[in-house]
Amino acid sequence: MKKEETVDYHIRLAWLAIARMYNQQASQFNATMSMGFALLNIDAEKGTPATKIAPQMGLEPRSLTRLLRTLEDKGVIYREVDQNDKRSVRIRLTEAGKQWREEAKKIVLRFNEMVREEIPEEKLNVFFDVIRHIARLVEKNNIYYEVKH
Repeated sequence: MKKEETVDYHIRLAWLAIARMYNQQASQFNATMSMGFALLNIDAEKGTPATKIAPQMGLEPRSLTRLLRTLEDKGVIYREVDQNDKRSVRIRLTEAGKQWREEAKKIVLRFNEMVREEIPEEKLNVFFDVIRHIARLVEKNNIYYEVKH
């Protein structure tokens, strides 16, 4: 089987192109796509518990810790002890963080508008159905099995 015939090749190729596009846009703000995605996962008004952000982004906690530290160093987020649960920390946006979040939102919305202008809704619905099905197959975590000899 040629690489062009594999499912993962096309998913990876598309994702790398999207990531490159988002990173080019984010670089105008001295940021990265990951930073923008993190900001979009933080509630602009109430903040978001730190423990909720990693699963929403599909990140390991260690990677999220580094990302949050970078965002904090850039002055776009701050940590606040949750008033309802003193053991929990909420990640909140600064005013600069809210501005960055709005810019990230505009970039994502523009990409989605462009895709929806070019691809008919029925094709997008099939795509969403297929990609969800692939994700479920991967999540089952039994695609590969150990062959006993």
